[in-house]
Amino acid sequence: MLACPLFVLQVQAWPGCRGHRGQHHPGSHTHGHMGRNGVVCGGPGSQEGLPGGESLTLALVGFVRIDLVQGELPASPHTSGLLGLILRELLETMPQTSVVFSSILGPSCSGQVQPGMGERGGGAGSGSGDLIFQDGRLISGSLEALMEHLVPTVDYYPDRTYIFTFLLSSRVFMPPHDLLARVGQICVEQRQHLEAGPEKAKLKSFSAKIVQLLKEWTEAFPYDFQDEKAMAELKAITHRVTQCDEENGTVKKAIAQMTQSLLLSLAARSQLQELREKLRPSAVDKGPILKTKPPAAQKDILGVCCDPLVLAQQLTHIELDRVSSIHPEDLMQIVSHMDSLDNHRCRGDLTKTYSLEAYDNWFNCLSMLVATEVCRVVKKKHRTRMLEFFIDVARECFNIGNFNSMMAIISGMNLSPVARLKKTWSKVKTAKFDVLEHHMDPSSNFCNYRTALQGATQRSQMANSSREKIVIPVFNLFVKDIYFLHKIHTNHLPNGHINFKKFWEISRQIHEFMTWTQVECPFEKDKKIQSYLLTAPIYSEEALFVASFESEGPENHMEKDSWKTLRTTLLNRA
Repeated sequence: MLACPLFVLQVQAWPGCRGHRGQHHPGSHTHGHMGRNGVVCGGPGSQEGLPGGESLTLALVGFVRIDLVQGELPASPHTSGLLGLILRELLETMPQTSVVFSSILGPSCSGQVQPGMGERGGGAGSGSGDLIFQDGRLISGSLEALMEHLVPTVDYYPDRTYIFTFLLSSRVFMPPHDLLARVGQICVEQRQHLEAGPEKAKLKSFSAKIVQLLKEWTEAFPYDFQDEKAMAELKAITHRVTQCDEENGTVKKAIAQMTQSLLLSLAARSQLQELREKLRPSAVDKGPILKTKPPAAQKDILGVCCDPLVLAQQLTHIELDRVSSIHPEDLMQIVSHMDSLDNHRCRGDLTKTYSLEAYDNWFNCLSMLVATEVCRVVKKKHRTRMLEFFIDVARECFNIGNFNSMMAIISGMNLSPVARLKKTWSKVKTAKFDVLEHHMDPSSNFCNYRTALQGATQRSQMANSSREKIVIPVFNLFVKDIYFLHKIHTNHLPNGHINFKKFWEISRQIHEFMTWTQVECPFEKDKKIQSYLLTAPIYSEEALFVASFESEGPENHMEKDSWKTLRTTLLNRA
């Protein structure tokens, strides 16, 4: 980014504030503050009614098409990763409103642990040692008691939602290899107790349950075992367990299958990371010479795909492919990372956030690609067509349920180099874009977007076809929800217990997100279009301003000074 702050990309047209956009151009200087991560914070309240006289089609259940939603603005693809942005600015950039956490997924991951049927626990308000239950729901406990509650016994096996929630949340308090070591110690203690008592014959059954727990752990959180310490602990536990079933080798066979599946998962994830690193696009500058319009033969997006629906479908392919590489532990690192900083600790696993970084970069690159495609066009008529095309693509993304791509596209059109093109915007039929802006309104904590997301989620749950199952939320908003849920509720209660009720909710939301990521894309893949979207050169922020000023010259003293400074900087750099 250019050192001069005048060239920081910012939003010119704040959603819900019409200003005077010429004939609806987005050149108003009334806008919200935008942090370095591109997320708008502050700004005017929401607009009454829908602009342009359009009505909103939004039925919560069984809708066929949804008309548009709100969004947030992109980060530069040159910023550091998602976690770095959160650390620097999240508290400053999030609108100061109460966080909305709606239960959409239903009871499948509700944290309801019923006592009896082999469960440890009691009824309403009861305690079992250092565990406290309320209406059959585990709400708090000491870390040691929660760890013991994870480990099976001869006549007990933990509820699967508890296994997922505790394994996910425990990393806030200790690294996985330490938890695995403690699980191993508890197993040894229970084995010794069985061997010394009358239930020695039940050792085989106990061993099978331990293997089942380890199997669920390795399947849900395979990346925990990329750490050498964790793998060593896993081998130690499995070695001890196999000694309990040396006669027929059933346990040994199950361990071998589990280990093979784990190694395959780790290898696949490593290969995927290497492949995506090779495909990562690089931003291009316009070089020292300012005569930088692209040659006539250079292809643009309309030369590759002129159908908004088809492009939206290919964007959905890319979204589902990339979001599927995000795992629950990646999301939980947002919480554990912040706790490490709060306690002035440094953990070695903080760098393992490639999936989050890659998905965050995809949003940013798509936004910059949209801005590049608009700004690089020479003729105003063609720029107008390009803007209208992307507006239609954003609408189709919304109708599909691909909110993340829709937000990225709108963000790209709201970047200053695009938003300042008043003459171009004056020719655009902006009624559709006005509806988009209206539903990007961040007031009431993005209430309009959350309502639409809930509608898409209910459609997915009642889906009769694979197309109706797609839900791709705005990722940055999802991350902020997890982060703020963590920050507004303490980890520990006054009695020293872990506030497990908090972690049930974090786990539920992450579980819901993971359900969305597992949907198989129903659209036919077009390699040509996807290749363009993933590899087309994108302009840097400086290059976008160069192209923008060349298309429509500066109109006021501030823009003239900015243009002069930019030219001088680029010429000196040459």
